[in-house]
Amino acid sequence: MPALADKAYAGADGTFQVPFKRHLGRALTPQQENVNRAHARLRFPVERAFARLKAWRIFRTARISPNRLTSIVKAVLTLERQR
Repeated sequence: MPALADKAYAGADGTFQVPFKRHLGRALTPQQENVNRAHARLRFPVERAFARLKAWRIFRTARISPNRLTSIVKAVLTLERQR
């Protein structure tokens, strides 16, 4: 099952579903623009979640084990849901 990804994963054929790129001097077709819009709509919640997590300073400076960091992520997500 392919995962939705941004344009940076364009070379990972079959693994990630990426939006269409506009090539130099050529515009995207209306169908490609519609696919890109739908792709962005589906990716928005994930991008928003990552942005909210990155806003927490503890994740920028954390130098602890992944197991402890997982517990911190769960706590932060609990706090974010209560907003």
